[in-house]
Amino acid sequence: MTVAFFPGKARRAGVALGAVSAGLLVLSACDKPTPLATVTVGTGSVSGEAACYERDGKQIAASALPGCVKKAPTKTVSTSLENTIRVGVDPELADHGWVIFVDGQPIDPELTKTTYRTIPASQFFAPDPQTNQPAPAKRQLSILQIDNGKPVGVWNFAVKKSSS
Repeated sequence: MTVAFFPGKARRAGVALGAVSAGLLVLSACDKPTPLATVTVGTGSVSGEAACYERDGKQIAASALPGCVKKAPTKTVSTSLENTIRVGVDPELADHGWVIFVDGQPIDPELTKTTYRTIPASQFFAPDPQTNQPAPAKRQLSILQIDNGKPVGVWNFAVKKSSS
């Protein structure tokens, strides 16, 4: 039995074409990461990807949105009442607009299109104005991305009041 051998150039070209094809196949199977959001207090900082995120003009289903906002955060930052909490988002997220929620309630109903916001930590831990009950020592900060009036992404972080 005879085996046909390809000349060196043709064999290398075939191997290179196969490697490129395999690489493209692997890359097409990967999901593009969601834009990042970052919460910083003093020198401590945490970043994370979205708990829920939709692409290509889709929106998070109305039935799924409460679950996204209530999803337990995996990242926590600690603060004292004197600190400032800094929230930063990727430009891709800011281009559409976003709102910050604390324990499911918006802290400012206005949509912002900047990549950076600051909030006094005392605002997170102020007593409830209706009942005058003290705020819990740990609050959930959620970032909701809005695109054309539709929710498309939710990022969740825990903000914990430190003892000092």
